[in-house]
Amino acid sequence: VQLQASGGGLVQAGGSLRLSCVASELTDRPDDLGYYRQAPGKEREWVGTITYDGRTNYLSTVKGRFTVSADGARNAVYLQMNNLKPEDTGIYYCRIWANGFEYWGRGTLVTVSS
Repeated sequence: VQLQASGGGLVQAGGSLRLSCVASELTDRPDDLGYYRQAPGKEREWVGTITYDGRTNYLSTVKGRFTVSADGARNAVYLQMNNLKPEDTGIYYCRIWANGFEYWGRGTLVTVSS
């Protein structure tokens, strides 16, 4: 199973970006899908998750600005990021948990300028 991540880039504060992540050759139904991020000099942190039945949960600092969604038919997960702030800068990683296995995508760099 490979997770193909896309999106990211450079944006000004207040702008928006959308990250995408598609799992290839995944035959098990994902139990939950989501994103983590790692800011420069900091540890990786959880950002948000959507479960197989559509329940979402978010890091408090992104709640109301970020939205995680999924496409079950494509085994894809998306992260819509609005009203971005410089502190959102970091490498974003998608993660899928399915049938007891954890899969990670390659990081996507998001840079928010002030």
